[in-house]
Amino acid sequence: MSIPNRTISATITPMSTIYEVLNQLGIQYVKHEHPAVFTCEQADELAGHVPGGRSKNLFLRNQKGDKHYLFVAFADKRADLKTLTKLVGESRLSFASEDRLMKYLNLTPGSVSPFGLINDTNHEVIVLIDNELMKHETLGFHPNVNTATLEITSTSFKEFLEATGNDVRYIHLA
Repeated sequence: MSIPNRTISATITPMSTIYEVLNQLGIQYVKHEHPAVFTCEQADELAGHVPGGRSKNLFLRNQKGDKHYLFVAFADKRADLKTLTKLVGESRLSFASEDRLMKYLNLTPGSVSPFGLINDTNHEVIVLIDNELMKHETLGFHPNVNTATLEITSTSFKEFLEATGNDVRYIHLA
């Protein structure tokens, strides 16, 4: 019996899909297809049937543009960038451009997901996970397109994050 490789960086290719990576890691998921959603409000309307904690995923940059952050929080949580800026020790955070989103995560607006970290082979994106999201037994994230949601356990999500090799910080955003 073979043991799955617990890191993705050694075997990932530019054409790898999140499904291949999750299978490589031995992570089980349930796929829920739905019409394209671009906002949390649309997700409530069109994909509200997906169980577990739904996420809000924001791709951010610092003022100098030399650090990039993926903020992952519970969908209903207000994203207070001023407080988040203080928590990570930056002078200012703002939304990163579509070009930066494509460069670092190979994603388009509306499909931002922590699963995009499979495309950050240089591990440049710092991941910020709000602790409140992790209270849910299952979590839902886009599989790098906004026409489906993958449901995985929070334990499996932590395993995925560890396998990416990115700096992951768990924070409490009130």
